[in-house]
Amino acid sequence: MNSVGEECTDMKREYDQCFNRWFAEKFLKGEGNGDPCTELFRRYRSCVQKAIKDKDIPVDGIEFMGPNKDKPDSNEDS
Repeated sequence: MNSVGEECTDMKREYDQCFNRWFAEKFLKGEGNGDPCTELFRRYRSCVQKAIKDKDIPVDGIEFMGPNKDKPDSNEDS
């Protein structure tokens, strides 16, 4: 699948390959300390965010996910 920005597609493929290799060769074998693909993801995310802005795609209220992204606690009051 191509990226939302044509200029980001190669970065997406590079990240996908890195993540899939890490997931299969390390994480599933219990060696998942850290993600070596974090910097690739950051560059790809930045490219996508720029493409979204350049194409005026409305993203109000949408959170961009990624490594080290704080996630709200869904059961905070429980």
